[in-house]
Amino acid sequence: MNLYRNFFSVGAMTLLSRVTGFLRDILMAQVLGTGLAADAFFAAFRFPNLFRRLFAEGAFNAAFIPLFSGALEKEGTEVARALAGRIISWLAIFLTVLTLLAEIFMPQVITLFVPGFVENAEKFELTVLLARICFPYLACMSLMASFGAILNSLDRFIAAAFAPVLLNIVLITALAGLVLLARDSEFNALVLATGVLTGGVAQFVLVFIFLKRADFLPDFRMPAWDRTMRRFWALALPAMLTGGITQINIFIGTIIASGAAGAISYLYYADRLYQLPLGIIGIAIGVVLLPELSRHLKGDRLDEAKLAFDNSLLIAMLLCVPAAVALFALAQPIIHVLFERGAFGQEARLETAHALMGFAWGLPAFVLIKVFQPGFFAREDTMTPSVLAGVSVAINVGTSLALFPVYEHVGIAIATSLAAWVNALGLGYLLWRRGYFDPSPVQIRRLGIIVLLSLVMGAAAWWAANLIAPWLYGDSLVLKLSLLVMLVVAGGGAYFALIHLTGTLRLNRLVSQLRRAN
Repeated sequence: MNLYRNFFSVGAMTLLSRVTGFLRDILMAQVLGTGLAADAFFAAFRFPNLFRRLFAEGAFNAAFIPLFSGALEKEGTEVARALAGRIISWLAIFLTVLTLLAEIFMPQVITLFVPGFVENAEKFELTVLLARICFPYLACMSLMASFGAILNSLDRFIAAAFAPVLLNIVLITALAGLVLLARDSEFNALVLATGVLTGGVAQFVLVFIFLKRADFLPDFRMPAWDRTMRRFWALALPAMLTGGITQINIFIGTIIASGAAGAISYLYYADRLYQLPLGIIGIAIGVVLLPELSRHLKGDRLDEAKLAFDNSLLIAMLLCVPAAVALFALAQPIIHVLFERGAFGQEARLETAHALMGFAWGLPAFVLIKVFQPGFFAREDTMTPSVLAGVSVAINVGTSLALFPVYEHVGIAIATSLAAWVNALGLGYLLWRRGYFDPSPVQIRRLGIIVLLSLVMGAAAWWAANLIAPWLYGDSLVLKLSLLVMLVVAGGGAYFALIHLTGTLRLNRLVSQLRRAN
């Protein structure tokens, strides 16, 4: 298996998802803006999205992949298929019960998660309605993620990585129609909520088809409660907190931000921007690294496991540190060019930019969490990361409550980043103490050079953006977009040229790795 090749394959699909997602958000900003309907829709959509990250991508993958990879490595295909069928059957039962309860008790749930909406009856009722429409999306996406985990363990990453693009295509189609119809924002929010559910169904169908083609479709049956199932849930329950810690922290911010008008929308748009590099880098590495580490560790190939981990860390920092610096330095130009039109005005641009800067300095920590957690999950240890995740949540809540009265949504972004750094450093320290992670002087030197060159690149980009500000903030969208692309390409090109010249990573070596056959 070629780690670089699979990482960049998943990253490319994630990039396509994020690019179409940006187009979706540009249209969404025009259609919804940052008012009552926007806050209601984003709160309603984030609710099932949080549970998807917890129950599917977080808990399920962390518990399932090491067990499935071990069965596949040691006992063969049929045993692994039977194991997958039993576990996914339990997941389907759990999701059915959860969805029914959520639909019945949605007003109470919304009161708990966005208490600031209760005083505004119109916003509260709209949020409840939208959340009821969106919530079955959780079941579709959780089953999609479980099927995707099987494909990933079989070294087939493309289908599950491409699936989110379908959601964006559905929503872009709906948004394009809403732009033409020019209806009120509440009607627009209802159409988008329906689009979310439709997109979830489309994603599940896509991965189902690819798993069937791989001849690995698990059998759904009433599952027995045996030792394997007890082991799975013992791993999954702590991972519900661990795997979705970033989303938990963001959702806590949503609860606190519900007390200020527009704050949820500012955080949403800022979150979408820093999720681009996080998705392409951190999530892609996590998706590829967990099954890679699990296979090597189950097969007692410790040297290969260490090499995979070290290479993942280098690539992650090589890409995410300059991305974080660029988002901080170019926050206002990026948001102005992408979002500032229609219902999204100058005040929204400034407030969203401040939130983005608060998130940006935490981006390397968010990515490090995605790199470090598989080091525990692959060893069937989900409890240790869950303890650190709990500490991170406590820090996030305390800091958010302390900063929100003064800095509002910006304080929430700062608190989220601080909590991420505490979590990432704790994970790295424990991996080092247990002998799973031992960076060499060469690795430390490379990381230092990456940070230094990123800061130089960021300072140059900030200076250049101010120099061309009259044109960058002008009236021509084509000119503004062209200038922004030129800034990003020039900064990135200079950065990677210096990375090559300093010997931090020879680009010709990276290209040869990508071309190497599996």
